[in-house]
Order: sequence, then structure tokens, then C-alpha cells
Amino acid sequence: MKKIVFILAAILSIGVQAQETSKAQKLLNEVSAKVKNYDNMVIEFKYALENQAENVSQETRGDVSIDGDKYLLNLMGTTQMFDGKKIYTIIPEDEEINISNYVEEDSNSITPSKMFTFYKEGYNYKMDITQNVKGREIQYVKLTPKDSKAEIKNILLGIDTQTKHIYNMIQTQDNGTKVTITVKSFKTNQPLAKNLFTFNEARYSDYYINRLD
Repeated sequence: MKKIVFILAAILSIGVQAQETSKAQKLLNEVSAKVKNYDNMVIEFKYALENQAENVSQETRGDVSIDGDKYLLNLMGTTQMFDGKKIYTIIPEDEEINISNYVEEDSNSITPSKMFTFYKEGYNYKMDITQNVKGREIQYVKLTPKDSKAEIKNILLGIDTQTKHIYNMIQTQDNGTKVTITVKSFKTNQPLAKNLFTFNEARYSDYYINRLD
């Protein structure tokens, strides 16, 4: 009798897990589908990094412009641009620029242009808690890497259930480091400059250019 109860409990548990996965996938797909309808996105965000064991805590602001796969990211005094083929990392403090080819299959990082689609490969996901943030219902989805050797322990994506926009992303690493990105401003279909994602080497004649490709 105990075995039958255990088996029934296990079946019910599997059923609930499958249902939660289905709900999470549906919500994530709705977010991804919505952003595909935008010509571009300009996002201002708060970036916070914390590791209590190492007594590390820092907070700053950043912004990113995204147009398809292309993006321009400003964070912590550094600018990173992706023109669809190459990644340019501009470091004014060191007067240095790193230029590298982007190879999608070799990249495990969550780039700005992959922020709304990265979950589709390499992650298990399920519904997590719901929070009320200043009258907004934020539904969290927990993503766990399928690769047991991944540096990322898990990711929590907070999604506004009404707008289907991402409110924040909380990434926890195996070493205890937690990175939280909170969206402060989300604008779409903005009049972006035509050369926004074009690297002009002539502007950086005094910089050391490190070509990594």
C-alpha cells in the first residue's frame, strides 16, 4: 500500500512539475514574441553585484540600445558594441579597444541581444514566486542550467504579467556572486542614429587597438 501511495505521489509530482514548466515556457515565449515586434529597444537599468563571503557590494547604472542582434552597451565606464559580426569593447580609462569576432556557438554569456531568447537552449525552467512591486505583479521564472558544470547556479527572471516586459534578472553564480539587473526605463521604436552600431576607428587614433580575432 505504501508503495502504491509513493508511486501515486511521484506521478502527481511529475505532473505538477510538467505543468509548471509549461506555464513558465508559455510566459517566456510571450515575452520573446512581444519584443520581436519592436524595431528597437532602449533600456536604462540598475546593475548590482554582491558577494557576501568576499564582502563585495557595488551598484551602478547602465544603458543599452538594441536593434535586432546589434547592441550598444554602456556600463561601468566601458562601452561594448556589437555590429552583427564583431564585438568592440572600448575602455576610455585605459585608452584601449578590444575587437573580437562573435561566434555564437562558442558563447555561453547572456548578451543584450540574447536577453529575451537565451532561455530556449541549455536551461530548465519553472514558475517561482510572485511579487507585488509598486502595484505591478511580477512573476518570477527560475532557470537552471542543464550543464552541471556551468558557472551559473540559477537565474530568476522577473516578468511584469501585464506588459510582458522583463522587470529584473537575478543571476546567482556557484561562487556566491549575485548579479541583479533591474530595468528602470524601457523605451521602444526610438529614432536611433544610423551609425550607432558602426565602429569608427578614426575617432580613437590615440587608443591602443587589440585585435583578438
